[in-house]
Amino acid sequence: MEENQNQPQMSQDDMAESVKRDAKGLFESISIFLSELLDIRSQTDKDRTVEDVKSDIPFKGHNAWILIFSIFVASIGLNVSSTAVVIGAMLISPLMGPIVGVGLSIAINDIDTLRRSLVNLGVMVGLSVFAATFYFLVSPLTELTPELEARTAPTVLDVLVAIFGGLALIVAKSKKGTMPNAIAGVAIATALMPPLCTVGYGIAVWEPDFFLGALYLFSINAIFIALSTFIVAKLLRFPMIRYANSAKRKRIARIASFVAIIAIIPAIYTFVNVLRESNSLRDYKKFLADEIEQNEALYMRKDFYDYNNKTIRLYFDGEIPEATVSDLKNEIKKYAHINDFQLSINGNKSRGIDQISKAYDRSIEELNRLQAENDKLLDQIEDLQIQMAALEVELKKVNESSSGNLIPYSGVAKDAKIRFPDLSELGYGEVLQSNFLKVDTVKVIFPVWKFKVSDSLNRIRNTNLREWITKELKVDTLLVKQ
Repeated sequence: MEENQNQPQMSQDDMAESVKRDAKGLFESISIFLSELLDIRSQTDKDRTVEDVKSDIPFKGHNAWILIFSIFVASIGLNVSSTAVVIGAMLISPLMGPIVGVGLSIAINDIDTLRRSLVNLGVMVGLSVFAATFYFLVSPLTELTPELEARTAPTVLDVLVAIFGGLALIVAKSKKGTMPNAIAGVAIATALMPPLCTVGYGIAVWEPDFFLGALYLFSINAIFIALSTFIVAKLLRFPMIRYANSAKRKRIARIASFVAIIAIIPAIYTFVNVLRESNSLRDYKKFLADEIEQNEALYMRKDFYDYNNKTIRLYFDGEIPEATVSDLKNEIKKYAHINDFQLSINGNKSRGIDQISKAYDRSIEELNRLQAENDKLLDQIEDLQIQMAALEVELKKVNESSSGNLIPYSGVAKDAKIRFPDLSELGYGEVLQSNFLKVDTVKVIFPVWKFKVSDSLNRIRNTNLREWITKELKVDTLLVKQ
């Protein structure tokens, strides 16, 4: 005991310092692991990446024809609402090259590459819109399909896809070797071609909202892909283009910085604006679902949602009480992104024949449903009554057959306790016994004695008990089991 007391003990300060060292070591190990896991600089081939991007910028010859054919394929897919065809067209489209070239050239101050990228991008966009417009002008199918309608207005998800798709693209291009699967996947995800085809559709059927919305969607995708390329190139520290003339180098650096700022500002504004529009539209749809559609007393004929003017107009069949109007105007204030919208509610004196017909149809459907449920319950009741009658008959037969076999066990047990004071418990039952030729039912008693005695005395008292109970129960065979 004295030796243990004389051993030096670690103070609280030493323990705290030890814990800090262990935590620091764990943190450093995790940091090293994550840095090795997420490091892309060691496998980045910057010179080869710049060469590959520049080689994808020129647009002539084969690339021009590939673009035209892919536009026709995508237009057909949108026209028949075939997602698979649209995906195939996006895989063969060469639209991505100039957009990546814009972002990379701004990042490395390459004004010549920037100029070539913008020119080729403009030519590509113009040729794509012309080819799509020509197709939809000659196509016999001019109705608005779901695939076309999905490209008429951007959402915040389109912005996020463009951002992360652009990041994935430039990271895939900068890796040593090629990653064709990643590049193909980005081409599908960012969906540059379908909006341009929708622009052509809007021009062909002359729907300004369609082609302006689709052109807006394409612009968002292009801007954020270029912006993602610019950011990754800066983070990976791609080498800047050096000019012999220092004045020219400074001038080009200013131009590149100015272009980058010009691209970033609208990109941020676009993202925020699209996010607000998406949130407002989501709240508006939720307002209609929760406050209008759930109210069976309201029959909405049409609605108009105007985000730019912050107005919502709802038209109903039938008169709308003032209390309902006031209630709806109070309810809309609960939705954060449309609580400042001007809500206009309009009704008429008579309910439209369509709404009356719908209400009648709903009543008939509800009546039929209740009638079907009632018939089903009646069938179940009838089945249960039949089962109960069968069980009653079976129970009666069992009682009749077993009434003659009942034994006065309770009285016998009390008399046995008096006749045999050493008896602690007495069980009785019938068991099946077989000699492998036939099966018999044998009556058995299970005595439990208070005191243990020798085997010979135990056999005597069991025999006496068996003979007495045999007489009392008037049975032919009775076995004793310990």
